[in-house]
Amino acid sequence: MDYKGLERRTCIRFEIPGATVNYKKKKLISYSRTYEEEFCPVMDISRGGLRFLSQQKIKINQELILAISIPGERAPLIMKGEVRWSSPNPGKSYRYQIGVQFHPYGEKKNHNYPGNLVKIIALEQKFVPEEELEKFKEQEEKKQ
Repeated sequence: MDYKGLERRTCIRFEIPGATVNYKKKKLISYSRTYEEEFCPVMDISRGGLRFLSQQKIKINQELILAISIPGERAPLIMKGEVRWSSPNPGKSYRYQIGVQFHPYGEKKNHNYPGNLVKIIALEQKFVPEEELEKFKEQEEKKQ
C-alpha cells in the first residue's frame, strides 16, 4: 500500500521553543556511557516521538536514550526510542534531521516510564494552540 502523502501519525506534534536533546546510542548490549551529541535543537515532539537536528547521521533502527531539556524544567525528560528516519538538511547549520519513535510506555524493560507520558500531555496542553488541539480532536473523531 502506498502511504505517500497520507498522514499516519496519531499524535499531535508541537514545538517547544528552546528545547534541546542529548542522546546516547545503544551498543551491542548496553548504551554508551557518554552522550554522542549534546544540545541538538528539538524541532517538534509528540506523545509518540520527536524530530531533532543533528550534525551526525544516525542509522535507521538505532536505539537511543534521549535526554530532552525543556526551558523552565529542572530535570531533562529521559526517553527511550528508535530512529525511524533521517534526512539531509542541506545548507543549514545542522546537517541532518532525525525522526525518533518513542518506545511504548509501561513497566517492562525497554519501555518508557508512564509518568513521562503524563508530562508530555501537560506540555502538549501548554504549547499547542487551543484551536489546533480542537481541530486535531475533530479529525480523530472522524476517523472512528
